[in-house]
Amino acid sequence: MNIFVQKANDTTAIRVTSDTLRSIGGYFWKGDRIVYAQDIGGDENFQLFSVKADGTALKALTPFSGIRTDIIDALTEIPGREKELIVGINKRVKEYFDPYLINIETGALTLLFDNKENYDSWVTDNAGIIRLASKTDGVNITWNYRNSDKDNFTPLLTTSFRESFSPSSFDKDNKNIYVLSNIGRDKTSLIEYDPAAKKEVKEIFGNKDYDLSGIFYDRKKQVLVNATWDAEKTEKHFFDKEWEEIQKGLDAKFEGYLADIISYNDARTKAIVWIGNDRLPAKYYLYDFKTKESKEAANPFPWIDEKQMSHIKPVTYKSRDGLEIHGYLTLPLGIEAKNLPVVINPHGGPWARDSWYFNPEVQFLANRGYAVLQMNFRGSTGYGRKFWEASFKEWGKKMQNDITDGVEYLKKEGIADPKRIAIYGASYGGYATLAGITFTPDLYAAAVDYVGVSNMFTFMNTIPPYWKPYLDQFHEMVGNPKKDSLLLAEVSPALHTDKIKTPLFIAQGANDPRVNKAESDQMVAALKARGVDVEYMVKNDEGHGFHNQNNQYDFYGAMEKFLDKHLKQKKE
Repeated sequence: MNIFVQKANDTTAIRVTSDTLRSIGGYFWKGDRIVYAQDIGGDENFQLFSVKADGTALKALTPFSGIRTDIIDALTEIPGREKELIVGINKRVKEYFDPYLINIETGALTLLFDNKENYDSWVTDNAGIIRLASKTDGVNITWNYRNSDKDNFTPLLTTSFRESFSPSSFDKDNKNIYVLSNIGRDKTSLIEYDPAAKKEVKEIFGNKDYDLSGIFYDRKKQVLVNATWDAEKTEKHFFDKEWEEIQKGLDAKFEGYLADIISYNDARTKAIVWIGNDRLPAKYYLYDFKTKESKEAANPFPWIDEKQMSHIKPVTYKSRDGLEIHGYLTLPLGIEAKNLPVVINPHGGPWARDSWYFNPEVQFLANRGYAVLQMNFRGSTGYGRKFWEASFKEWGKKMQNDITDGVEYLKKEGIADPKRIAIYGASYGGYATLAGITFTPDLYAAAVDYVGVSNMFTFMNTIPPYWKPYLDQFHEMVGNPKKDSLLLAEVSPALHTDKIKTPLFIAQGANDPRVNKAESDQMVAALKARGVDVEYMVKNDEGHGFHNQNNQYDFYGAMEKFLDKHLKQKKE
């Protein structure tokens, strides 16, 4: 993947980057230049680059080997700051990121704050001044505030990690803060907070069933625009009438799709609109703010015919202890939903969630004749604090039961053939895959573990250095290797390989900084010693998941053959 630039009134595109080793991920416009991030072989030590729109004047902005750069504020729509970004760089110590101002043309770096306090996150106001900084003792988070860049930071409030207090934006006066918070409530709501008085002013908006996931504050208009959350599908509540009318117009034009303005030019005359749904990954339209008209600008997936894709249907079922579990069921087209081969697909995180959108893996599996069940087991985000906390120290236990109960739900509905059920997941989903075949050894006919955790002890010893400030929090949520050693030993699949009899395929990136290659190595060694059928794919130029297309083709091709071998109906 490289970056191309195409003029709005043209059909030809100019390639402005020429990377041959690794696909480029994140990128954005900044004035007349494009800023993008790139790591080496999946090590997640992202470096920043900028290039002109015609592909000239390429500049390596943070060419520091083994060092990671994160964007703190792109400083968009702030007059006079068209050539500047605020970034965090962990050059001083690996565990903490110091804030720098960077010039995207020259690469000149200016340290904005001497971070001797080891603050670990930063929030800017609408002028691009750092006004908030947080730090943690491992389980408690203290937010610190200053009134200007001439003042010192002073403590604002301290919360337990079980409480969320996420400053999203300052108001138009750069005085009060719009915060997503669940303090004193189960669901995360949007509140207005007064840092001078150190108190919540009011709750602006909340949803009784779901956590809010984000807000949009328009820096140019200086207004709060909307709040967003994921129900069965993404939903929005608007505070600004002008933006709401734009959204209503797009929804009317693109009925049956989700539609979002994802970027616009500095003059605020043109915008790019993304549309998509469960059967279409993306189409892009050029939108005119004045005329409200839109025309197709790009179809990045012309080979995908929506009518050949499967619908992703929201479903719910009950866990064995009474929790309502939300999920998504995808059925292959043109086949009766009865006694089907099934792939159970738990998400990674685990403190994340699946949502209603086009999922290429799910469509790939459905196209091959498999029903696919994704479930938001306890601990999945978006369903409130109580549901999240129900996952604490439940890896391999109640969290795994929620997945198993999803299997039983499909069997009870007659959708799943009990003898042809597989489990596949990545990261935490990979752990859930291994736990599934370890602790319910008769449930699955095949399993695919993609960069998954196998041993809770070795996993915690090999996390990236910038995760270490939160290690105590992780111990409370998952288990402490010393205090909870019996629990962690009990739920580590690598320590119970004698129970595994299910055919297994494991895929791993050699440079993975999150789930070290040793997690997969030890599983493969133990299973091969016992003669269990295990296939192992390692890619030396990848990290936490495969991003290069040739490696993706290898992985999904091998997975298809593996599932076909173990799940398809055998001929008489």
